[in-house]
Amino acid sequence: MRELTVGKNDAGQRLDRFVGKSLPLLPPALLQKYIRLKRIKVNGQRAARDQRLSQGDVLQLYINDEFFDQPREENMFLTLFKPSLDIVYEDENLMLLNKKAGLVVHADETEKVNTLINHIQAYLYQKREWNPRWENAFTPALCNRIDRNTGGIVIAAKNAETLRIINDKIRDHELTKRYLCITLGAPRPPAGEVENFLRKDEKKKQVFVFHKPVSGAKTAVTRYKTLQRRGELALVEVELLTGRTHQIRATMADLGCPLLGDGKYGNGEKNRGYGETRQALYSYQLTFDLPTDAGILNYLRGRTFQVERVPFREKYFG
Repeated sequence: MRELTVGKNDAGQRLDRFVGKSLPLLPPALLQKYIRLKRIKVNGQRAARDQRLSQGDVLQLYINDEFFDQPREENMFLTLFKPSLDIVYEDENLMLLNKKAGLVVHADETEKVNTLINHIQAYLYQKREWNPRWENAFTPALCNRIDRNTGGIVIAAKNAETLRIINDKIRDHELTKRYLCITLGAPRPPAGEVENFLRKDEKKKQVFVFHKPVSGAKTAVTRYKTLQRRGELALVEVELLTGRTHQIRATMADLGCPLLGDGKYGNGEKNRGYGETRQALYSYQLTFDLPTDAGILNYLRGRTFQVERVPFREKYFG
């Protein structure tokens, strides 16, 4: 329990507004709930949310200590009263989340609160599986990232051992990730494996494709298979044998069939015609091949997880 004393400059304020300003990390909905549950009292007595406070009033707050901290990037998850997650799979070690296109995985210059990692941390905090104040507490972390405008499966580790193992397995190519995309025009041949070289331009936030080794370029190997055709659109499944920035987007554009909706590597006029502003790309399937020992995650060997509903596939291919 902590106490707050109302000063001269705060007299006359409503209880809920005073507490809300004093504890910016406390979500408004949770604040109202705590008042109803008498976890926020005035002078030891039950109080209404619209009660006007007087100078010298003492508030008793039976609220977790972390809500009294100053807002920082690492504790912004506390402000999420109702975390929103599409959970594909969860156990004691990890979570597989279906990230929606448009959601950032980590805070950036445009978004600090509504991020995938904040929703994950808020979810585990409210389940009492994790608390940042526990001694030597591990912070739940993402093992892989997906661009803001790309959707699909993201792996979140609940403990340090899982994070280490998954990072090792990703590095050693022991996980298979498959993507669905819609291309403008179909790739020729309809299935194949492409090797090229991608060089990233940091200033332009773009990669450039080369067909022979050049300075600063990294080898990129992409396997693809056309699943369906409908007019000028093709539904294509892609497997990355290397994981390079914008690999699928740049490679398919280089093949002459850019992704629908891709504003960086695609066809702006065609995209506008379809009303698409995000690339039609989804990391829809993940297989834990794990040919070598995976420690506490050996039980996942051979298992495949898949997102059944991919919005753009349903929209264009039924």
